[in-house]
Amino acid sequence: MAAKSDENCSVQLIDGDGGFNVDGIDSFIKDVKLGECGLSYAVVSIMGPQSSGKSTLLNNLFGTNFREMDAFKGRSQTTKGIWLARCAGIEPCTLVMDLEGTDGRERGEDDTAFEKQSALFALAVSDIVLINMWCHDIGREQAANKPLLKTVFQVMMRLFSPRKTTLMFVIRDKTRTPLENLEPVLREDVQKIWDSVPKPHAHKDTPLSEFFNVEVTALSSYEEKEEQFKEQVANLRQRFFHSIAPGGLAGDRRGVVPASGFSFSAQQIWKVIKENRDLDLPAHKVMVATVRCEEIANEKFTWFASNQDWLSLEEEVQSGPVQGFGKKLSSILDTCLSEYDAEATFFDEGVRSAKRVQLEEKLLQLVQPAFQSLLGHIRSGTFDKFKEAFDKALNEGEGFSSAASNCSQTYMAIFDTECADAIIEQANWDTSRIRDKLRRDIDAHVATIRADKLSELSAHLEKKLKEALSGPVEALLDGANNETWPAIRKLLQRETESAISELSKGLVGYDMDEKTKEKMVTSLENYAKGVVESKTREEAGRVLIRMKDRFSTLFSHDADSMPRVWTGKEDIRAITKTARSASLKLLSVMAALRLDEDDSGEIDNTLSSALLNVSNSSNTKDRSIVATDPLASSSWEKVSPTQTLISPVQCKSIWRQFKVETEYTVSQAIAAQEASKRSNNWLPPPWAIAAMVILGFNEFMTLLRNPLYLGVIFVLYLLAKALWVQLDVSGQFSNGLLPGLLSLSSTFVPTVMNLLKKLAEEGQQRPTTSDPQSNPAITSKRIRNSSSNDMTSTASSAVTETEVGAECTSGSKED
Repeated sequence: MAAKSDENCSVQLIDGDGGFNVDGIDSFIKDVKLGECGLSYAVVSIMGPQSSGKSTLLNNLFGTNFREMDAFKGRSQTTKGIWLARCAGIEPCTLVMDLEGTDGRERGEDDTAFEKQSALFALAVSDIVLINMWCHDIGREQAANKPLLKTVFQVMMRLFSPRKTTLMFVIRDKTRTPLENLEPVLREDVQKIWDSVPKPHAHKDTPLSEFFNVEVTALSSYEEKEEQFKEQVANLRQRFFHSIAPGGLAGDRRGVVPASGFSFSAQQIWKVIKENRDLDLPAHKVMVATVRCEEIANEKFTWFASNQDWLSLEEEVQSGPVQGFGKKLSSILDTCLSEYDAEATFFDEGVRSAKRVQLEEKLLQLVQPAFQSLLGHIRSGTFDKFKEAFDKALNEGEGFSSAASNCSQTYMAIFDTECADAIIEQANWDTSRIRDKLRRDIDAHVATIRADKLSELSAHLEKKLKEALSGPVEALLDGANNETWPAIRKLLQRETESAISELSKGLVGYDMDEKTKEKMVTSLENYAKGVVESKTREEAGRVLIRMKDRFSTLFSHDADSMPRVWTGKEDIRAITKTARSASLKLLSVMAALRLDEDDSGEIDNTLSSALLNVSNSSNTKDRSIVATDPLASSSWEKVSPTQTLISPVQCKSIWRQFKVETEYTVSQAIAAQEASKRSNNWLPPPWAIAAMVILGFNEFMTLLRNPLYLGVIFVLYLLAKALWVQLDVSGQFSNGLLPGLLSLSSTFVPTVMNLLKKLAEEGQQRPTTSDPQSNPAITSKRIRNSSSNDMTSTASSAVTETEVGAECTSGSKED
């Protein structure tokens, strides 16, 4: 229950049953704006017997509106529990508590628990305690205020308070006895009461002045001398102005609770009193400060979490860097912490500082993800810019090491600058971890680009080496001779030196150590050797094909590379040996790699002696020859296994297969030569010619004696010659006797008829003016010319048919 007016308001703090009005005091504090006072406030309470005019005094002294007793209705209890109001017109803010009167008949003689609890509460909360007492009780043993003072002093022993409380005795209805005479008696009575109160051992001899500042004042009767009473009250009122100043009524301010924590402090004090526990005010002060500072800290944290400026920053930082992030956020944090400091400044310093640290930690924990996100954006953005600048520098021709160093220094400095802009003043966060990560990223990117560039350079040189070596090596191996491997070594050295020179030029600007350069040079040299070795092994795998091609080329073509015609005059044995020797040379060249030294002579001699110069004794059954066979081995002498391409045993096997596959070509050549010889030997043997001359001598003489026979014979010779040419007798019989006879029998008659037809045509073409018998020479000449032409055409056709027949014969033999 609360009562309000324009000037003041009051609230029942604790009801008659001991219930604490939490909602009422919270509303009261808001109405009087007590929370804004800090430590600039004072609490005054009043104790005294029931119906002693306490409320009347407070209303006149402080301008409050506490309920007063109506004298016309009788003397009864007016104030129940404890009421709280604010003084009107007194600075600083002064709160007044009106306590329920003692010795009330409503509670009875034995119900003193509430009196003690309310007295203890007033001493714990108040700076100034007014003890309202009647003037006629001073000096009396059974005075009405004696039980009250005993109660006050007894409950004081339960307080562990670091400050003194001001006890102001207000003497009511003062008589004519001067105050100067009343005050010593009163102090003496108070001292006796203090001495009679049991005390703890620690405070057995402690004087009253250690706990209380005792003040005495006197007021006239309100009913009899109202004007004088009001004048005295007005004078007393002046003493409550600036009561908290040094030397004032409430000058001892140790342990005072800040105004914003008054409600909670009063509530907790009453709770402890109700539980009948000792009240440790210093500990209570710390507890109140802890609770209240934590409330303030939570309020400020909530305010910050919902602050639009912070929410905007948090949203912006999710998408990218924010310029001035550190300053903006530091300003918001500073505002939040400053407000906390302003509201918690009057609480216990240790508690206030501890809660401030906790609040700051919570705020920093709230903003740290945004800060880390910002650093991540700065790191990634700086790294992307570094990559662009680095690539641009390389494309513009700047040296690799120089470009890497310059770009790294530039963008690390940019990162440091942007990090400094993002730093929050309240946080001592270390950005070295992010910086180290950026440094590692930059170093890793530089290393990757470096490796790619070097790999690209190496790949280019390797490709160039492969193109420069593969073709020439293949050509040199194809034309294998004694100078093949020296030529290959010379080619390898020349191309390798050229590649190394280009590599050295390409490595300028990388600032590589000699060891790494030597490693790359060695790798390039090994690759060049690998290309030659790979190509040689590839060709060695096709050595049999190469050998057959070489044999076929040399055996079937003459020195002018013209196809060889087997006429019977060629020495097939010598040609075969020459071709096989050349093929064997190819085998010896490809038998082993000779990039370091040339021992081809030993391999060549071994193969020649074992495969070409085989004596007839090899056909014997002597097993000792097999034991001394130089090719009965899996490796060559003085040649390492890694350099061996074709082992001796493989050479022997390849040679055997080579001979088997080339023997048919040799046999074909021999058959062609024999056929050519048969076709050219159409004349009878010499002995037959001699026999014909001897036996035909008489006939020869007869012809000489009769020239007519000679002319007839000449004409017959011409006709026979023409028929021989037309029928291609030699060509027909080159295929055999029987085929020749069958062919001639089928073409003889048509050929004779064709010849006679041509003679007839010649006779018809003679001029009509000439005499056919007048110039027999011309006729004979024409016959001879016609016969000659026919012979020429016949011979040409015969040659053609001979070639065709020879091809057919060769084809039939191959089949």
